[in-house]
Amino acid sequence: MRAYLRHTRARMFESELLELFSKTHPAIPFVFWVPVAVALPAHALVTGLTPWRGFLGFGLLGLLGWQVTEYVVHRHFFHWQGIGPRTRRLHDIVHGYHHKYPDDPGRLVMPLAVSLGIAALLAGGLALLGRPAFSVPFFTGFLWGYLFYDFMHWSTHHRSPLTRWGRAMRAHHMAHHFADIDSNFGISHRWLDRLLGTRRR
Repeated sequence: MRAYLRHTRARMFESELLELFSKTHPAIPFVFWVPVAVALPAHALVTGLTPWRGFLGFGLLGLLGWQVTEYVVHRHFFHWQGIGPRTRRLHDIVHGYHHKYPDDPGRLVMPLAVSLGIAALLAGGLALLGRPAFSVPFFTGFLWGYLFYDFMHWSTHHRSPLTRWGRAMRAHHMAHHFADIDSNFGISHRWLDRLLGTRRR
């Protein structure tokens, strides 16, 4: 029996409120976060809170930080099956539903409440460093990495790619869904799967 159902969807929660907030229109992360990802570094640079020198380097470090986070969370948290009814239910909510109903258009990007929570934790931790010359560009790079991830995840599930690279990225992620769920954990990239031996062609 297949572990997934194509071109269909189902309820995740009995509660109407929880069900409503478990769905996200794919435009919402971009409408909310793109202004933040532009205004925050612009303000920090214009006011001198963060110097121009080193901004690109620390921003790229933040992007790298997102890609590592994406891989590790997907591989070790999203695919942790749980050890009892409650943790298995948690797995179903966090990622299991998506694997069972991979074509549900309302659950292809991260819910805003989740991304807000992650952003608040990261921003709070970086603020404790008291080093805006590092923390602002790092946070900015991390945020742009997340937005690219959301775009790639929605894109690979929802539309036909227009480029050779896009087709390769879509094949990479579809192999994770329909060939081997223990491989191809990168969604916005493939280099960590290559590096860590989890890539399946």
